[in-house]
Amino acid sequence: MSTPMSTPVLQAEGLSRRFGGLLAVSAVNLSLELGQVHAVIGTNGAGKSTLINMLSGELAPSGGRLRLQGQDVTGWAQPRLARHGVGRSYQRNNIFLPLSVRENCRLAAQARAQRAWRLWEGAQGCRLSRALADEALERAGLSGVAGVVASALSHGQKRQLEVAMCLATQPQVLLLDEPLAGMGPEESARMLDLLHGLRDGHAVLLVEHDMEAVFAVADRITVMVNGTVIASDSPAAIRVNREVQLAYLGEDDMAEGEHGEHRAGDAGAQSEQEHAA
Repeated sequence: MSTPMSTPVLQAEGLSRRFGGLLAVSAVNLSLELGQVHAVIGTNGAGKSTLINMLSGELAPSGGRLRLQGQDVTGWAQPRLARHGVGRSYQRNNIFLPLSVRENCRLAAQARAQRAWRLWEGAQGCRLSRALADEALERAGLSGVAGVVASALSHGQKRQLEVAMCLATQPQVLLLDEPLAGMGPEESARMLDLLHGLRDGHAVLLVEHDMEAVFAVADRITVMVNGTVIASDSPAAIRVNREVQLAYLGEDDMAEGEHGEHRAGDAGAQSEQEHAA
């Protein structure tokens, strides 16, 4: 795996979010570094979606600080963060189904590389946005279906397109919310290959329910329970972390797993399946 740079690209410092009397996320510290995939795991209701919404600027924090390349960007809205290199994918596909795969990517690139002064040039003729779209499609493994209407793609290809659209905006930070959701084994394998390659030039945050995939691709794993971080370490350390095992299994099951029958990753997969909506 790649060795990440020491300076965080995106850093949360004591990030918190309240909804009335409910503290959904409490004082979370998190650092995303270039060349690293940082996974955030936890059962439903752990605060993962609220956290990624704050990191992307879609939700303002109630407390704490968010820094991008060392600059305080707390409270910046999503469009402003996107223009400064923070890309985001969603749990559900957020693509334009009637348009071609290439056009989806071209529109995403155009949103970042706006050229309002070129009044005489049609948007579809913009060479820059077309070049960025083609580059993103190639990286996402979709060049062969660039001319296909997005609605005709398989589920896995639609998820790849979501990532490609994110790449077309030239982000340095990638916030990926359950990119493997609903995939079969073959599609999951393709997405894992893509995730491995995204380290190059990016700091990646991965929120994912598939624990086997998380342990296969992550350089670091942060575990959340009830809005708080209970552990943040290497995958190997997370697997044997007793607090993580207790959070997923409980005391009774931990007693059964004293000799290694249960692992944190296996426990997480079981817990996510049981709690999936």
